[in-house]
Amino acid sequence: MQQVKSSISEGFSSRWGFIFAAAGSAVGLGNIWKFPYITGANGGGAFVLIYIAAVLVIGLPLLVAEISIGRMGRENPVDALLNIIKAHKASKLWSLIGWFGILAAFLVLSYYSVVAGWTLDYTVHSFSGNFENLTPVEVGNLFDGLLANPGKLLLYYTIIIFVTGLIIARGISKGIEKAVFILFPVLVIILLALVFYAAQTGFLSKGLSYLFHPDFSKISDQSILAAIGHALFSLSLGIGTMITYGAYLPKKVSIGFTAVVVTIFDTVIALLAGITIFPIVFAHGLTPSAGPGLIFKTLPIAFAKLPYGHLFASLFFIMLIIAALTSTISLLEPSIALLLKRTKLSRVKATTLSCAVVWCVGLLSLFSFNIWANFKIFNLTLFELVDFITSNLILPINGFFLAIFMTWIIKRGDLVEELNMQTSLFKIWFTVLRYITPIGILIVLLHGLI
Repeated sequence: MQQVKSSISEGFSSRWGFIFAAAGSAVGLGNIWKFPYITGANGGGAFVLIYIAAVLVIGLPLLVAEISIGRMGRENPVDALLNIIKAHKASKLWSLIGWFGILAAFLVLSYYSVVAGWTLDYTVHSFSGNFENLTPVEVGNLFDGLLANPGKLLLYYTIIIFVTGLIIARGISKGIEKAVFILFPVLVIILLALVFYAAQTGFLSKGLSYLFHPDFSKISDQSILAAIGHALFSLSLGIGTMITYGAYLPKKVSIGFTAVVVTIFDTVIALLAGITIFPIVFAHGLTPSAGPGLIFKTLPIAFAKLPYGHLFASLFFIMLIIAALTSTISLLEPSIALLLKRTKLSRVKATTLSCAVVWCVGLLSLFSFNIWANFKIFNLTLFELVDFITSNLILPINGFFLAIFMTWIIKRGDLVEELNMQTSLFKIWFTVLRYITPIGILIVLLHGLI
């Protein structure tokens, strides 16, 4: 494939700039908030094995594909696909993958930032020592009170959007790359400190056994589907972020190597989050299958009863804020890249416009916890509806068609040239992406629809 003309004037300055940005995008609240509780709800170790298999068979091949499309097309998700479509004389309908990806990223950002705002509130409570001496009922009431308070939610939500915009407005190297070079290592350091702290509870072995000892009697069809769905969500696939970041990746950098490193970071951090959380939960006889409330209702109780609990609770929620920001940055960038290509707006103005629109859209999710709590569509609140549309529909649909586009539309020779893999590794990747990945995604999609 001939080198395409690109409107992109800057990119990541190094391989590690891309790796930290992509890993930061993948390592979000999904790893630290969602992964532990869905692991707890699906039996622990057996679910972990299935999740890792889903990452290898579906997540990693798609991650390589998305990065490749970004670097081959050298533009935002829509125009990158259009460049490739033109070179291969394919239908322009394939560009819908890019449009839906940007839409999904925009919608995910709108409700994801609301959840990220919760972590700001909990960080304040942790530093103030407000969790100490609270009963489980009182901690639950604290969280319920936060959701019922639209003013407080709006404040924290606005802060998350504002900080995200500040970083994005500075550009790729001075904004995104510089931010992730600081935020991602700090996140890892805090997480390792929390793992060490959890080991002091005396329940590390029980936590490890729960996380890694497989009990397949607790696995159901739902567990397998949850593992596949989370593999897509966790690696930020189907939403245009990795295509956008791929456009900023230097030509000399190996896509296969960087994709593997990002996947390892993503998976290891999810497992370390579990190693941190489960011993702390077990230390006080609490249940690891507490669902979404595991982080916001269960952990504060456990931290409050441990030595230096408020300090490490503060570190934990700071870590959640960092994880959220590295993801919100990547979720906003695709729409910015599109605006920079299609309009004459500067990056600052494009960022301001995007932040204003996403802030307005996010109000639907924010008010669904309080003012509009009784308003439902198909028995779903607006928050749940947006989550369902993105996670159960757009992500798998985009992932499915992207796998088809990559392996049936793009010339195989162009892929060989772009990826520069060993022949055996390329054949494995191509075969898995062409046949196995679409089937796995299709199963998730059909389940979501049913």
